[in-house]
Amino acid sequence: MSSWTRWHGPAMAQLWGFCWLVVGFWRAALACPTSCKCSASRIWCSDPFPGIVAFPRLESTSADPENITEIYIANQKRLEIINEDDIEAYVGLKNLTIVDSGLKFVAHKAFLKNSNLQHINFTRNKLTVLSRKHFRHLDLSELILVGNPFTCSCDIMWIKTLQETKPSPETQDLYCLDENSKNISLANLQISHCGLPSANLAAPNLTVEEGKSITLTCSVAGDPVPNLYWDVGNLVSKHMNETSHTQGSLRITNVSSDDSGKQISCVAENLVGEDQDSVNLTVHFAPTITFLESPTSDHHWCIPFTVKGNPKPALQWFYNGAILNESKYICTKIHVTNHTEYHGCLQLDNPTHMNNGDYKLVAKNEYGKDEKQISAHFMGWPGIDDGANPNYPDVIYEDYGTAANDIGDTTNRSNEIPSTDVADKTGREHLSVYAVVVIASVVGFCLLVMLFLLKLARHSKFGMKGFVLFHKIPLDG
Repeated sequence: MSSWTRWHGPAMAQLWGFCWLVVGFWRAALACPTSCKCSASRIWCSDPFPGIVAFPRLESTSADPENITEIYIANQKRLEIINEDDIEAYVGLKNLTIVDSGLKFVAHKAFLKNSNLQHINFTRNKLTVLSRKHFRHLDLSELILVGNPFTCSCDIMWIKTLQETKPSPETQDLYCLDENSKNISLANLQISHCGLPSANLAAPNLTVEEGKSITLTCSVAGDPVPNLYWDVGNLVSKHMNETSHTQGSLRITNVSSDDSGKQISCVAENLVGEDQDSVNLTVHFAPTITFLESPTSDHHWCIPFTVKGNPKPALQWFYNGAILNESKYICTKIHVTNHTEYHGCLQLDNPTHMNNGDYKLVAKNEYGKDEKQISAHFMGWPGIDDGANPNYPDVIYEDYGTAANDIGDTTNRSNEIPSTDVADKTGREHLSVYAVVVIASVVGFCLLVMLFLLKLARHSKFGMKGFVLFHKIPLDG
């Protein structure tokens, strides 16, 4: 019984965890190709005999290949090719090393689904050419190509350009073989008609009203002649492009306000590298109040709102139908600005029952306006349960012609009328009146009691005195 108890609890949990770990390693080992070793996150193949002739793939019964983050291959002289589908299952791959092997060819789309790749090491293989198209979509921090017999051509000039524009911590001594099989330092390689392209985006004023259309044109140049393509990111608006040789156009129709601030790029690309020219799209549109809710209490009371609009809208609050003149006690605060979207609140300091009522927000710019209204309840009326009182005062704030509050200036102080302070003073005045009435009533009651007592005392005293005098006056005769 004691032994059974001893193997329960944390000890049993640790035992089961160890067992599952062993099973995991066992399954991974069964799925590993010959000459390789595998774990849940790593594959390494360094045994030259019998060696591998194809890129290692885990069997379908193995652990998920997306958990593999590192593949290390060495001394595999018969491994010559990486095909397009060899690595696509390893979507979590970060480090790929193939050294001292026979690698000669890498398919153009071999790394298309490996966007997490950061380090690639192809040291001392048999590569004679390598295209930049393999790596252009990757954000590599390291690409090591030392010891490969590259052929001197325009196809590898991108490697020289990469070293010049993005030097690595350790300089690589790269060489190529010319037509005479002579080693030429890649740093000194010069090839005619082999240079970086250029792109020139001819765009009109990219400020457009929502719902309208706009056309951008671009021209590219270079030798070798570059390809032209458009990078529109996650553009929402409908768009289509036309390309003819070194000229291209992009037409955007029914422009959406969601695209305001987005970048559009014209890209020129050839064997050596790429160049791009970019513009930012600005969309003007009428304001929309996308969020307005009842007040919440934190350090201050806040009526939260979100407004979208471009140009930035002017904001104006109304209280029970009258313009609300802002002051240091009640003012608009913008807390977060996201290009054309503004998140803020109407902030109130110590509001009372006198501030209960309907609050309407109006947002306006030159393209239109929007308005929304909510009912706010801050405090119950004195002497009444703290519930909503439908009989709000008709007017608390007067219209002094205060200018609407522009979002650029979050507090309108043109008329220093402390709204909630006025309510506080009014409340204090009412309390003062109540206090005076009560005190006066108490004092009046006390005076009446004192007068009544004095009157009783006076009657009692006079009666006794008269009785004594009557007995002391002698009678004549």
